[in-house]
Amino acid sequence: MSIEIDVLNANASWPVAEPLLDAVWPRHVVEQLSWGHVKWADADLRVLIDAPDDTGLACHAGVYFRTATWDGRKVEIGGIGGVATRADCRGRGYATLALNAAISTLRHHEAVRFALLFCEPNNEAFYQARGWHRFSGEVYAEQPQGRVRFDAMAPFIFDFTRAPRDGVIDLCGLPW
Repeated sequence: MSIEIDVLNANASWPVAEPLLDAVWPRHVVEQLSWGHVKWADADLRVLIDAPDDTGLACHAGVYFRTATWDGRKVEIGGIGGVATRADCRGRGYATLALNAAISTLRHHEAVRFALLFCEPNNEAFYQARGWHRFSGEVYAEQPQGRVRFDAMAPFIFDFTRAPRDGVIDLCGLPW
């Protein structure tokens, strides 16, 4: 049995990803979460993993590319967001596979200096075990009301050619 991993244009693959994301994060649940009010950026690419038993999409991860600033200097960063695995497919390593495929995709863009994601406290150990580091500085992002300090979830960094651990990152756009 083989596992299919696709990295596709985000807009074109949205009809495939949307049902999974709605199932993992139903609207009535999201509204109660610390990040339920956040306006999110649309992904540039999507990593999609189909279940090997042909029952449909098992896992998703969004991939983002952004010119941001770190301590006032422009820097190309990659983002990973919307990592979601169908409930009946959890515990099989799909999220790790999706995360690795997303990181590999970001590495192929030589301008990307580091990757950034945001996660809830219950997922921090998962990301740390896969080489992500907590960013202890401040992150700013755009929201409908303007530029805000983004603290709805903890920021984590994956090092490429830069390894920021503190300072100020401005996403210069919506978070992911």
